[in-house]
Amino acid sequence: MLVLAALASASGVAVARPGGQGAGESVEFRSGDVTLHGTVTSPAGATGRRPGVVLVHGSGPGKRTEYQAEVQAMARAGFVVLSYDKRTTGYSRTQRSYARLADDALAGVRLLSGRDDVDPREIGLWGFSEGGWVAPLAASRSAQVSYVVLVGASGVSPARQSAWFLENRLRHEGVAGSLLRTVPVTGTRVLANAGLLSEADYDPLPVLRRLRQPVLAMWGNDQQSPPAESAAAIEKALRGGGNTDVTLRFFPHADHKLHASPDGFRRGRQLTPGYVDTMASWVAGHGHRTDDALPRQVRQSHALAPLPGYQSSVAQAAVFSLMVVSFAAYLLGELVRRLRGRPCAPGAGRAPRWLAVTGLATALGSLGYLGVVATTLAPGPVLGNRPVLWLALQLLAAGTVLAAAATALGWWRARASTTVGTRARLALLGPASAVFVPWALFWGLLTP
Repeated sequence: MLVLAALASASGVAVARPGGQGAGESVEFRSGDVTLHGTVTSPAGATGRRPGVVLVHGSGPGKRTEYQAEVQAMARAGFVVLSYDKRTTGYSRTQRSYARLADDALAGVRLLSGRDDVDPREIGLWGFSEGGWVAPLAASRSAQVSYVVLVGASGVSPARQSAWFLENRLRHEGVAGSLLRTVPVTGTRVLANAGLLSEADYDPLPVLRRLRQPVLAMWGNDQQSPPAESAAAIEKALRGGGNTDVTLRFFPHADHKLHASPDGFRRGRQLTPGYVDTMASWVAGHGHRTDDALPRQVRQSHALAPLPGYQSSVAQAAVFSLMVVSFAAYLLGELVRRLRGRPCAPGAGRAPRWLAVTGLATALGSLGYLGVVATTLAPGPVLGNRPVLWLALQLLAAGTVLAAAATALGWWRARASTTVGTRARLALLGPASAVFVPWALFWGLLTP
């Protein structure tokens, strides 16, 4: 029995652990060198073999509990559903491989195919959001996958989709001005260049052109993946590759995950009416028509140009380090002079100190604020379509430029009486001041 259990685990067959009433059946299965934990939920009281479906997660480390509404609805509709915890080995916000995630999904398909209550000819993949890139990739590799259901899938690259979503969210928060470019476009380009946005340039269309399984793709009033663009691109790729079994459906009162939503941003707990029923009837007799109008999409997404070398993440890190070290070193030197009771030397008046203070505050404050906004999608209090904290940083940036000009003018006027030590301290501010303006322009701190 132990040998059989080990062989079953290695081949992707479930090792069952009965759960509580209505909780489904806990399973473990292998994908490469990783053990995945999941739950198989079957229709209550069902007999015979039923269609099976494997749920493929959206982005981010995720637990199967995030998809309980979908699991229960699909089980009631007659599916045997496998939901599983996304791998944590080899997957994080900055590290991921769609190929590896596709292997995980196929391991789940093999698990279902070995069950007595599943029809092996009717096992499909349900891919949500990021799963909309993963599920087609998995299906293109295996004839065991009978159909593919896509929810909130993107027909553009992850970087392009991310920039579109971030701008949508900031606009929804009432933001206008330079921050609308800084966070979505500039931030995304820098992260992608630094390798912190894995699979940033993944192109989903070549895989879709190879896909031969029937495909049902559904969108709501999607604010995360551009729905009209994605629908058109996905259908064109599928049909262009010779796939004639393609059905697109749209639910205007739903969000990205097809949960009921009045505006596409606020998510309700309930699935939008008709969503799972559409999926069940389609699997039973695959449709070939798209009767719905294209979903509403206010703005087009745009491809993001790669950063040139002088704006690369390495260059940004070098410039940022130079400014922080130079401004901080000047302030530290001034503090030491004060503690020693030395008078202010000619050419080292208040302007250099203001330059160092405002420059350091702008650099560190911008890093912190942009990091918080990108992580929480909350810009803070907004005044006249401008976040208050961003306005403060822009004022600090403008003050830094003025202080740099005043420092240069003061030093020029007092150059004849400036001591060697003062010149050395002021030399700390020269390179930092020289790179500050192009740096601030790049990050939108000196633009409206």
